[in-house]
Amino acid sequence: MDTNRPSYLFRRWHKRRAIKLLALALCVGLAACMPLPASPASPATPTAAAAAPTLSSVPTPSAAALLEKGGTAPSVLSAELEKAECLDAGGQIEMYALPSAHLDYGLRFRVYTPPCYAQSAQRYPVLYLVHGQTYNDDQWDRLGADEAASALIASGELPPFLIVMPYDRSSNQPAHDPFGEAFLQELMPWVEAHYRTQATRASRAIGGLSRGASWALHFGLTQPDLFAAVGGHSPPVFQEDAPQVRSWLDARDPASWPRLWLDIGENDQRAIMDSAVWFEALLSERSIAHEWYLFSGDHSEAYWSRHVEQYLRWYARDW
Repeated sequence: MDTNRPSYLFRRWHKRRAIKLLALALCVGLAACMPLPASPASPATPTAAAAAPTLSSVPTPSAAALLEKGGTAPSVLSAELEKAECLDAGGQIEMYALPSAHLDYGLRFRVYTPPCYAQSAQRYPVLYLVHGQTYNDDQWDRLGADEAASALIASGELPPFLIVMPYDRSSNQPAHDPFGEAFLQELMPWVEAHYRTQATRASRAIGGLSRGASWALHFGLTQPDLFAAVGGHSPPVFQEDAPQVRSWLDARDPASWPRLWLDIGENDQRAIMDSAVWFEALLSERSIAHEWYLFSGDHSEAYWSRHVEQYLRWYARDW
């Protein structure tokens, strides 16, 4: 019995001390909550001055130390916040009207820059999209190409890229429409000089709808080393190009052609359908790789707008 007594007393002593400390804490807490008197009756007589407290120096952790411990440095947080804000803001469209040595109405076009373009120094791939006949350079914008691109880029599904949308006022064939010369000799060099493009074949693509598809196929067939991907949406081949298409296709190794995409609505105009089917057959006969889609729909903006996101995913697939 006596052998356990010291430990018993030790436990009681600790218990009593804990009770005293708790009581002291309650007293201090209550005193801290009581309002201070407005003015003391008489100043208290000062006692001997207490020694000034010694301040211990606590080093400020560096950004590297924070990151090592799983923290985030303020500069990193700021950069992440800035990126989140510019991704949320979406891309921008800039409109141009420049003098042209080839077009009497001037060189008109729009450039879509992806989210965070202004906050970045990187270089980007470029997608050229040509509108249909009787429309203008705002058609792809109205179809939602810029909104779809911004959403896909912000979600991380596609890498950021530029979109250039030129204006072609004419309805003539290439030999009688200087748009082709203006596109190759003025538009493309200007874009690559004034925007941060990657300026390589692998980072260029071209597509169009209706007459714009005719231009996309024309450039793809006559300038295949400029573009890595060529898309024709509801594509009639230019009548002046048709007699030369076979020789153009036979002039290259089938494996060296750009990636090719063709699509058309099953209720499209008969002449356009016949032209598209004829061109697709020539590709198949030569074992030239291509993608061919017959979708429901007709020759209309409603048809193209339904597939805009699908088009963009295909163009940017290898970027």
